[in-house]
Amino acid sequence: MNSSEDPLRVAVIGSGPAGIYAADALTRQDRQHVAVDVLDRLPTPYGLVRYGVAPDHTKIKGVARVLRDVLERPEVRFVGGVEFGRHVTRRELGRAYDAVVYATGASVDRRMGVPGEDLPGSVAATDFVNWYCGHPDSELASFLLDAEEVAVVGAGNVALDVVRILAKSAEELRDTDIPQPALDVLADSKVRRIHLLARRGPVQAKFTAPELRGVGELDNADVVVDPDEVDIDPNGPAMREAARAARTNLTYLRDWAQRVPAGLPRSIEFRFWRRPVAVTGEDRVRGLRAEATRLDADGRVVGTGEYETFDVGMVFRSIGYVGVPLPGVPFDSDSRTVPHADGRVVDAEGTVLPGEYVAGWIKRGATGVIGTNKSDAAASVRSLLDDADDLRARRGERVPADQVLHASGATVSTYQDWLAIESAERDRAAALGRGERVKLLGWDEFYTAMRR
Repeated sequence: MNSSEDPLRVAVIGSGPAGIYAADALTRQDRQHVAVDVLDRLPTPYGLVRYGVAPDHTKIKGVARVLRDVLERPEVRFVGGVEFGRHVTRRELGRAYDAVVYATGASVDRRMGVPGEDLPGSVAATDFVNWYCGHPDSELASFLLDAEEVAVVGAGNVALDVVRILAKSAEELRDTDIPQPALDVLADSKVRRIHLLARRGPVQAKFTAPELRGVGELDNADVVVDPDEVDIDPNGPAMREAARAARTNLTYLRDWAQRVPAGLPRSIEFRFWRRPVAVTGEDRVRGLRAEATRLDADGRVVGTGEYETFDVGMVFRSIGYVGVPLPGVPFDSDSRTVPHADGRVVDAEGTVLPGEYVAGWIKRGATGVIGTNKSDAAASVRSLLDDADDLRARRGERVPADQVLHASGATVSTYQDWLAIESAERDRAAALGRGERVKLLGWDEFYTAMRR
């Protein structure tokens, strides 16, 4: 390791898996002495592990324990309450740190691009997920769940999460960390019939097999599948080219297509080869009009000219996440990512911007699972470490990071503040007789816990 007393100082923007895995790779190696500040606009770390993983996914939430170990290393400091572009600028960070790693993820849902998409009752899955995961920006009044029939549009794991949370009883969620106000709304939910619509067929769906299997194991909902939509030749070209997970998924779906509904309180109805063309209604959602689809000779989805309308009162779109531009940082509006060469940020002409790096979904798009971010971040960190000598040589008169952060106007929080929030959430669970932790809901509750 470089024995210089003055470490290479790195700011990581974003404390989700990609950001913390970047801090892990930076501080686990022995090539350079590195000190890392992990900055986040929230006083709570872990990003989508905290605010994107459904509350009943306790195994996936276990990833937080691994991320926690990284934040507790002496070379790593968590700095919450600081928003890039609002409190600190790219230029200011460049004066305080030798390098910056952007790891802000992809936080916005893709739009369907159909008439009526903005009617009340038509919502992004991200907003619903943020709500039931207790994101402080979410509004409790956004989801009253007063429609008996709803549609979830999408064929990925987030769509299945939304379906599962809508289908479960409140009692099944009681021992999770879901905020109590959200649990109360779900307890009063009028939802009885859930349509899941996918533009393509079951072989092309992006569900992972364990996620799909979990839907079929629900105690509170029948699963309904049209046998014709899963009647696929096992020796045909579609199946020969299908991934193993797709073949497993088809096995589950075929099994469910043979089930006789048991009359459970709710039903989940899979509808493949359907693409939304309009959300109908005047004052709010009254239905979802969809066109039947097929694949053309080039494998593209095309309409057949056959339509049907689903009589739903809510529509949840879950057709993928996209990144948002960072102030002053190059951005590719087509891929919705920060352009890079081996993790090094490049401008519109392809020129590398010294000292700037990118990791995670904002680097590659919203693909892969949580673990994918580990190798992705490590690859970017390798480029940063290869540049270490040049980064040290570029140093001018460095401004202390704390001077920049505390002059920013932000309500800066620390890792100890996060531990205070954790403690308050454990106390709330004990008071409510609910599991190990119940999430606080809203900025005021965070600040109260930190002051305590």
